[in-house]
Amino acid sequence: MDAAFTAEQDEMRRTLREILGKRCGPDEVKAAVRTAAGHDRELWQQLARQLGLPGIAVAEEYGGVGCTAADLVLACEETGRVLLPSPLLATAVLAVPLITALGTGEQCSTLLPPLAAGGLTAALAVPGPALATALALTGDNAPGEWAGGGRAGGVQARAVDGGWRLYGEVAQVLDGHSASLLLVAAHTGGFARSRTLLFLVREDAPGLVRTRQTTLDETRPQGRIQLRDVEAELLGTDDADVGGALAATGRGAAAVLAAEAVGAAGQALARTVEYVQQREQFGRAIGSFQAVKHRLADLYVQVQAARSAAYYAAWDPEQGGLALAQALEALRITAGEAIQLHGGIGFTWEHDAHLYFKRAAADELLFGPVHRLRAHAAEAAGLFAPAASGAGLGAGSASVPAPAPAPAPRNEKVAV
Repeated sequence: MDAAFTAEQDEMRRTLREILGKRCGPDEVKAAVRTAAGHDRELWQQLARQLGLPGIAVAEEYGGVGCTAADLVLACEETGRVLLPSPLLATAVLAVPLITALGTGEQCSTLLPPLAAGGLTAALAVPGPALATALALTGDNAPGEWAGGGRAGGVQARAVDGGWRLYGEVAQVLDGHSASLLLVAAHTGGFARSRTLLFLVREDAPGLVRTRQTTLDETRPQGRIQLRDVEAELLGTDDADVGGALAATGRGAAAVLAAEAVGAAGQALARTVEYVQQREQFGRAIGSFQAVKHRLADLYVQVQAARSAAYYAAWDPEQGGLALAQALEALRITAGEAIQLHGGIGFTWEHDAHLYFKRAAADELLFGPVHRLRAHAAEAAGLFAPAASGAGLGAGSASVPAPAPAPAPRNEKVAV
């Protein structure tokens, strides 16, 4: 594995950091999330035109840049530094891989070029707070119970006159209130042929009702989607391996989310270091006290370890879950320490440090929690498998007989 970045990747990082540094200060981020779309549309188009950001991982035949997953991870580390509110995660990280993996040739040719150009945005709608399970980050998604499983709740799909109609409700959909295209996971087939499929729903479909929800982290805007007998188009075929495609998408998304968290943690740490060098107590900067130095040194080590894990996951997506757990934990701890080390001003809800704290809490709610990410990774690696009979004995070793039980004590009279 070559961990060094190429000259093109370094240039992409530099250009992206320069653009975001000018357009994504804390005040600009707060203003952007309060718009109807939840992000700066003009900035999104600029990133699409100059860097091809939405199409980094899209093949060139569909109008994309055709780069590797490592390039997308590197770019998202920079967007994470400034907590960029944008459709990048919902569109390029979740929707595009699913369309590429499951879509027919006609669907890919129709949808991927505008998605890569930034003119079309998409969102993945998974019923209930089960996005992490659907993406196989915290558990096995094969049973498909997260999609409703024929019970009340979720989204149900039925075939009507050669088409499909959807009925149900989905909450906590990333960019669900503003995306032009929805990928809706719905249950179909009843009990006879129960399965979960993905369907395409346009923003102007009759019967589709969308509202924006109030969220802890405004930089991750979410929407509630109501489907009232809405006409939909099946993504791919009805025998597609939806669970496998979602799991593969989840592995790639975990690496990207880890990079975003690392970028946010690194920036929170940098802002904290800058503050403790300026804030004075007892006639000296608080950053000169040994206790503060030790806390900052521990944070630095944790952030660097999480960054290494995120980069490794970009090379080996199978490690995405562990990298995400490491990064989310690093962001949570760093954001919490940033608030404490900023003192009284840091505890005010309006302080910029709380932007990072909210991102840490919201991401762990959406894609975690950390202990479940690690537990699922451990199960997948077979760490909890029962030990085989005779484990620990070398090849050809003779079995050791069990010791004979000790004789039971007898009551005897003893002369005194």
